[in-house]
Amino acid sequence: AQIRVRGAFVLLVGLTALATELGLELILGAFLAGAGLKLVDPEGMHARAELSNKLDAIGFGVFIPVFFVSVGINYDLDSLADASTLAQVPIFVVALLVVRGLPAILYRRSIGRREIVVAGLLQATSLPFIVTATAIGTSLGAIDASAGAAFIAAGLVTVVLFPAIALSLLGGRRGTGAAEDGMHYAGGM
Repeated sequence: AQIRVRGAFVLLVGLTALATELGLELILGAFLAGAGLKLVDPEGMHARAELSNKLDAIGFGVFIPVFFVSVGINYDLDSLADASTLAQVPIFVVALLVVRGLPAILYRRSIGRREIVVAGLLQATSLPFIVTATAIGTSLGAIDASAGAAFIAAGLVTVVLFPAIALSLLGGRRGTGAAEDGMHYAGGM
């Protein structure tokens, strides 16, 4: 069973190296490795599902945390000392509230006004997506380091403050469906 995992890694390394050599994105090589494994493995769905579970465990347990550690190491904290960069943080926080939180209004027929605000705050809570998008944007040159630092700082604000504000609006009640769902989601995308 472990041979499939080892084969997947060999294919992953080979195709990402080939993609890099051809000037293509690494993610294309990784995607092609997955698609190639599906074509090559004739044993059917059960074996692929087992391999997929093992690769998920490796990916989510090792590679994704290493990615976030790497981004944290490269985070340009010094750029937040600049007043113009620091001024972007509340702008990004408001933008997150508008773009991700405002759709909670769609719940107005199902829940009360306070719960709509709570849902909006929890929906606007975001860090992993921001960190990932900022890392990609910075590496592509689409986002400068100071704007990336401000955007990540805004994401940190949402993760720290929004769930706490949401719980206080609920009166600190634990065990309510909205609060529990929101707390599980707070670390989500």
